[in-house]
Amino acid sequence: MISNSASSKEVVTGPIRVNFDTPRIRFPMKDLDRRVSIAPMMDYTDRHCRYFLRLLSPSALLYTEMITSAALVRGDGARLLAFDSAEHPVALQLGGSDPRELAIAARMGEQAGYDEINLNCGCPSDRVQSGRFGACLMGEPALVAECVTAMRAAVSIPVTIKCRIGIEPMPQPGTDEYEFLRQFISTVAAAGCDVFLVHARQAILKGLSPKENREVPPLKYHVVSRLRAEFPALTFVLNGGIRSVEEVAAHLQVFDGVMIGREAYQNPYLLAQLHQAICDANWPLPAREQVIEQYASYVRARLAEGHRLRSMVKHVQGLYAGMPRVRSWRRYLSEQSAQPAANADLLIDALRIVQAA
Repeated sequence: MISNSASSKEVVTGPIRVNFDTPRIRFPMKDLDRRVSIAPMMDYTDRHCRYFLRLLSPSALLYTEMITSAALVRGDGARLLAFDSAEHPVALQLGGSDPRELAIAARMGEQAGYDEINLNCGCPSDRVQSGRFGACLMGEPALVAECVTAMRAAVSIPVTIKCRIGIEPMPQPGTDEYEFLRQFISTVAAAGCDVFLVHARQAILKGLSPKENREVPPLKYHVVSRLRAEFPALTFVLNGGIRSVEEVAAHLQVFDGVMIGREAYQNPYLLAQLHQAICDANWPLPAREQVIEQYASYVRARLAEGHRLRSMVKHVQGLYAGMPRVRSWRRYLSEQSAQPAANADLLIDALRIVQAA
């Protein structure tokens, strides 16, 4: 339930009380290192995944799964926003298109301790479209600008946009694709957004699944390069199809940052290699076994709070990607985490499989 008192400007959202009495004083925003970031991924980048990824990279900017503004404002916001302080720097991605509701959700995110608020203008799924958010919002740049204005008025942390290079079908048939994108960026930037995370593919709004939308539309990095040249005062982070240290290093010659998606989940050790190659050449790569031991301690603590073992163990299955006995490692974790008596020790036990290789 949302209750709004005109005199106190206080919004009650479930167990969270968000006070709008205090005006937002806009201090110079702290610089977030955007060279390497991890994309928001539904069913993947939950709080447990982010904690695990942080063990592999001290610097990568992590993003939550998309959380709708309605879920935060009308539901259990405290549970949805909970995270471990070790996850910093961490950004909250919101889905929605109601400026007032997004402003409340953004303030909730700031008060919960997040370092950035990001608005999803890139997800092409039917479910998201039916809620009038995600990639379809690229067809309504004025509304996105209104949402950005409302969120920026509510918080002092950065408000950013994640989008595609376009949508199909276009709102107006015959529209030039680049002009459509340029107008979107220009309109939203005028509202005060100066950071754009751009997936270098079009979003096909009809006929493709979300998975197909990550693979079928061709990557067009040159389109994002053109934006970078045309809007030099803005920050552009490139997303889409990036899988190696060499690719990241090459893209950083052009862009302000690179966002890794599924590769960070399927091969998470890449994050450690990226931190060493891009951020700190003197940083020693962590041993995978040490990462598992540290994560096991985290899992024990969360189990004591009532979290499910399987939802935490699944995130480490890719840690030994490309190495001997990885299939046995994954199978053991999957099968054993489903056992009623299983606990965090199964992570330590699983190490015997890869250590025997």
